[in-house]
Amino acid sequence: MRMSQLYAPTLREVPAEAELRSHQFMLRAGLMRKSTAGVYTYLPLGYRVLQKVKDIVRDEMNKADGQEVLLPILQPAELWQESGRWSDYGDEMFRVKDRHKRDFCLGPTHEEIITALVRSDVRSYKQLPIRLYQVQNKYRDEIRPRFGVIRGREFVMKDLYSFDRDEAGCDESYQAMYEAYKEIFRRCGLDARPVEADSGAIGGDTTHEFMVLSDSGEALIVHCPACGYAANVEKAPCTPPAAAEAETGPAEKVHTPNVGTIDEVCAFLDVQPHQCIKTVIYLADDKPIAALVRGDHTLNELKLQKELGCSQLVMAASRTIEEVTGAAVGFAGPLGLSIPVIADHAAAAAQDAVVGANETDYHSRHVSIERDAQLWRTADLRQCQKGDACPSCGEPLATARGTEVGQVFKLGTKYSEPLGATFLDENGKELPLVMGCYGIGVSRTVAAVIEQHSDADGICWPVSVAPYHVSIVPVSYKDDQQRKTAEELYTSLQNLGIEVVLDDRLERPGVKFKDADLIGFPFRITIGPKSLAEHKVELVERATKAVELVDIALVGSVLQERIKS
Repeated sequence: MRMSQLYAPTLREVPAEAELRSHQFMLRAGLMRKSTAGVYTYLPLGYRVLQKVKDIVRDEMNKADGQEVLLPILQPAELWQESGRWSDYGDEMFRVKDRHKRDFCLGPTHEEIITALVRSDVRSYKQLPIRLYQVQNKYRDEIRPRFGVIRGREFVMKDLYSFDRDEAGCDESYQAMYEAYKEIFRRCGLDARPVEADSGAIGGDTTHEFMVLSDSGEALIVHCPACGYAANVEKAPCTPPAAAEAETGPAEKVHTPNVGTIDEVCAFLDVQPHQCIKTVIYLADDKPIAALVRGDHTLNELKLQKELGCSQLVMAASRTIEEVTGAAVGFAGPLGLSIPVIADHAAAAAQDAVVGANETDYHSRHVSIERDAQLWRTADLRQCQKGDACPSCGEPLATARGTEVGQVFKLGTKYSEPLGATFLDENGKELPLVMGCYGIGVSRTVAAVIEQHSDADGICWPVSVAPYHVSIVPVSYKDDQQRKTAEELYTSLQNLGIEVVLDDRLERPGVKFKDADLIGFPFRITIGPKSLAEHKVELVERATKAVELVDIALVGSVLQERIKS
């Protein structure tokens, strides 16, 4: 490809909308352009990278006995109603009606439709196991699309679904995908760490996320330097306190005018955050409930929702809080409430604590939660944080930020039972299929590669996913000798199967070099008068910026070896 013909409109300035480095460089390097919030058009360079990631994904899925299919994006509501997720999935689902007023959705995921497909054809255990996958677009109406393709409304995803006869077979499929995912991300040049995670709207009881660590990652994980344990903070369990502190004297109410936040309470009463207890009022399936967590901890809403077993959990509005507590927002407390009170283990063990007094401008101090509050139950409700004990070995946990690029789930019979996907075993007994689900964010993986492989000048693509391997940059394309050498190298490298771009533009050398670095071609061949006088060219490696003079006759073989390695 010639740069004069390549549709790659590069930008010198950082677009105002772009927050992450990957988003900035995907726009600046001419990989994509924004269509609307959370929706992007891939330009030729970006599409080539996307296709290379897809090719790696397909190769590994096929090695793991996956068979590719293409499922419809437009899905009938009836299937989602059968599984019970039509109402549960929430506002992220794009819902549409056809001219006959029938309900459909744009597929945010494909568990229902793949299960319906398999149930129509699979009858016997002899047909199992089955592993079907697809690579196509997904649609989710994100409330706040951001970070480019990291959090979009339309994105490219690979999803594979396994169907087995029993849990042992499902375990085998899960492990096969787990290993395949490690190889996919390795081949893409990514350092991706599998971590325990929450299954969210997909369901199932076992799941791992593959996280690419980066300072700008949108997810927070905890990991143990001692034993290697790692988990998303939403999933990681928190160890209960070893023992309760000694009780103090009776609780007393104190006047705290206009003091409603933890920081304000600490300053006013000269206490520490861990001595304060936050009382948060929620509506669980429209019923009010109070949740307690220590002031230095963060309440984990996913843990709370699972503990309550409710379909919907939302923070109560100010009016509801005032009705339930009899006080303004900021003064809610657990004492004397008429609604159920659930406490995190650490909050329940608190002695000599400060809580809201359920009276505007008042708090109560010297409170023993277990003694003074009418607790409905206690549970692990808080978010794990740096310094907490590792649930595996007990050593202190560290934290890191990361971007999720893939997730594997054991679904069990969550979808096969309600959708009636069954088979007959050797004894003629009808049993539900045991399922697994395995997703990779293909477009998100492209962004993750840039997050890990870029510098101040632009992208440093790994060879495996680079849009082109090499760019040939003659210092002056007008110069006859430089032009002739560039054209001959261009042809010879193409004949060797090397993906090459010739910068034949009549631009200043600095413009060409900046574009080459911004786009991130792994290798650059610079052709100038000094090197040509010695029958050599400069070979520059983008990632290391290492420069060496190579005989023109040897350039092809040197590049072949570098690309192969």
